[in-house]
Amino acid sequence: MTTSFGARPRAVLASVGTLGLALAAAVSPASAADATPVTPTQLFNGYQSCSTDSDRPTYLWAGNGLTVEGIPATTDATSNSLVTVQYQVWPVADPTHTTTVTRPYALPGSEAAANLPADALPDGQTYAWRAQTVAGGAASDWSAPCYIAIDNTRPATTPGISSPNYPQGARNQGGSPVEFTLNANGDEDVTGFEYSWQQDLPIAGYANIGEHGVPQFVDPYADARYFTRADAPGGSATISLLPPSGSSGPMTLWVRGLDRAYNGSAITSYSFFLDSTAPTVTPAVASPVFDKPTTFTFQPNAGLQSTSPVVSYSVEIVGGQGGDRTIDVAAGPDGTASTKLTLDGIYGESLRVSSRSANGWVSDAAFWSITYDTTPTVASDVYPENASGGGAGVPGTFTLSPKVKGVASYTYSVNGDPEVTVAAGAHHSASVDWTPAAAGDYNLTVYATTRSGIQLAPYYYSFTVN
Repeated sequence: MTTSFGARPRAVLASVGTLGLALAAAVSPASAADATPVTPTQLFNGYQSCSTDSDRPTYLWAGNGLTVEGIPATTDATSNSLVTVQYQVWPVADPTHTTTVTRPYALPGSEAAANLPADALPDGQTYAWRAQTVAGGAASDWSAPCYIAIDNTRPATTPGISSPNYPQGARNQGGSPVEFTLNANGDEDVTGFEYSWQQDLPIAGYANIGEHGVPQFVDPYADARYFTRADAPGGSATISLLPPSGSSGPMTLWVRGLDRAYNGSAITSYSFFLDSTAPTVTPAVASPVFDKPTTFTFQPNAGLQSTSPVVSYSVEIVGGQGGDRTIDVAAGPDGTASTKLTLDGIYGESLRVSSRSANGWVSDAAFWSITYDTTPTVASDVYPENASGGGAGVPGTFTLSPKVKGVASYTYSVNGDPEVTVAAGAHHSASVDWTPAAAGDYNLTVYATTRSGIQLAPYYYSFTVN
């Protein structure tokens, strides 16, 4: 189970607090009179670990209240008797002003979550909270205090963005990572930055809920694809990013500053333009023959090759008999590569080719395609196509001829009757004799099959019997 942080998903966080209630509901309450309550362990606030250092509180958003939790226990480890957990919170500046929240029907051994109300946690103050287990009229000792600092206010300053190698608004040939400097402009509320090539930025932090409901907080700054810490509160950070794979044209990086509670500033952006770095795709012959091997050569974009040598190509092949597929082709020292492909798509086939450089840059794609007409040619002197002829009981001959090489047989059907297959002759053609039983409109459907077993495209031949 995964729980996310940030302003939008906090309602989801609150719902996770019902996990322990759901578990407890499955257990029948029993007397805990013979079991001594034990102080709760595994304390978490906002799904982050408890800080017992008053000088280093955990900074949290608590606009909808704050989820706190701990694992209660009793001295009888075999008992499933439900217990109560009490949570008490107070401002560090005024320890006499306490608020107590009770979580009944808690299951020993599992996290018991409760919500400290928002009105007990005004913004901008530091608080302490603690927990105790109550069972059978007895109570455990209180836990050591956990310290939290409430920050419901997002940073007021929008970050600055600059790049020494990709000037804002300018064109660039691409090929090298973009060096960005992100600056908090002295706003000491900003301690890090979040960024993405997509305008919808990822959620800043989340927790995996593990065994017994124990949260496993994932530090957002561990993911350098989207997050980086500032060198100091209000300071800056330098990052190196590759644009989205296979992109050219306008590029935009979206950035916001983050405070210690992962509140985000307003989002700002930085844009520039990338020229195409697509490779060149060249077949050995201008029009490769259907179902015959053809060598294709891939050559790198010159500017890209001079920046960082191309080491491989990704070739996406669309429309072939085996379905769409992608192959990787290694490049030589000059960035050139070649591979042999057999194009057998009965309507045609296309290639989408992008290069990968030694520094990880993936070019935009070059496209190459060819169309094939693999339908047979159908002709009849007695019953011409889209015309009338013959008559009821008058035999006619249909001559079937290939448009591609290697045809072994033809399969036909008249007006949806069962299919009939005839072998191709010496010149890969065949003749079909047919006599209509009655006048009217007829449709002849014919397709060929190659020696390699490929069923080619059908041809629909219409005529009228007088």
